[in-house]
Amino acid sequence: MKPITREWISKAEGDWAAANLLFRARRSTNYDATCFHAQQCAEKYLKARLEEAGVASGKTHDLAKLLSLILPVEPSWKVLRQDLIVLTDFAVDYRYPGSSATKADAKDAVQLCSKARLMIRRSFGLKG
Repeated sequence: MKPITREWISKAEGDWAAANLLFRARRSTNYDATCFHAQQCAEKYLKARLEEAGVASGKTHDLAKLLSLILPVEPSWKVLRQDLIVLTDFAVDYRYPGSSATKADAKDAVQLCSKARLMIRRSFGLKG
């Protein structure tokens, strides 16, 4: 595995840990940040796989676009498309005034991210 790929994975795992910690917090809950970190985890894992495959990802937060770039290498990942479309919205929707994530939103974000994370980690031969 390329060193830069390992860095992407490390950053993704940091977001995964943050999303779960924030979701499980008993006091000072922050479901907005939970959703953001879940999206960021998926984004960084997709970029890790693209990096490993030698495919340029550019500077996008659109998970469906990133998925389209990696599908020639990982065609079975097409099952993730709808989940990634939903997760993409979490990158921005709750980061600014005007709307806030609910506990249900945060739960959805963590579950969608978990599914993508597991599939991508398996492609690297990593445990869930």
